[in-house]
Amino acid sequence: IPKSDRFRYLGSILQKNGELDGDLNHRIQAGWMKWKSASGVLCDRRMPLKLKGKFYRTAIRPAMLYGTECWAVKYQHVHKMGVAEMRMLRWMCGHTRKDKIRNEDIRGKVGVAEIEGKMRENRLRWFGHVQRRPTDAPIRRCDYGTEVQGRRGRGRPRKTLEETLRKDLEYLDLTKDMTQDRAQWRSKIHIADPTQ
Repeated sequence: IPKSDRFRYLGSILQKNGELDGDLNHRIQAGWMKWKSASGVLCDRRMPLKLKGKFYRTAIRPAMLYGTECWAVKYQHVHKMGVAEMRMLRWMCGHTRKDKIRNEDIRGKVGVAEIEGKMRENRLRWFGHVQRRPTDAPIRRCDYGTEVQGRRGRGRPRKTLEETLRKDLEYLDLTKDMTQDRAQWRSKIHIADPTQ
């Protein structure tokens, strides 16, 4: 059997070293594939920008965010997703970076929230499901940061999902016990798309 450093499993790319780069690139590529298949609508100047934004939110963004609930993201991962999203949104509006239009203005025109906030929302929604599960449910770890036995390598320890979730909770000023009330939890973690 040939050895492989990476393979595809349930739509995600798993790497031997536990990093996210392969899966991140795969998700961005999936988003661009969806975008290109709908480019006839998205690049049509006669279409209203709000309609293009709605299409982006319902078809393209979910393709990019599939499986990101368990990512222990670093700054460069979030940045790369944000850059890909802004390229799509600018193209939909018919603008380039040379036009010097701020990202917030582009987002406001099409009514699309920042992808970083949506990634955080997905992680916290999944975290809420896990916290509310029955005590007799099987335990599943979704953690990229476990160390192999033996000496730890040089440098900073690998970032874990637990660490990422702790920062998400701090950012939104939430606590673990808030997850028990599902409706309240959903309303607190929801990132609304801007309206014009």
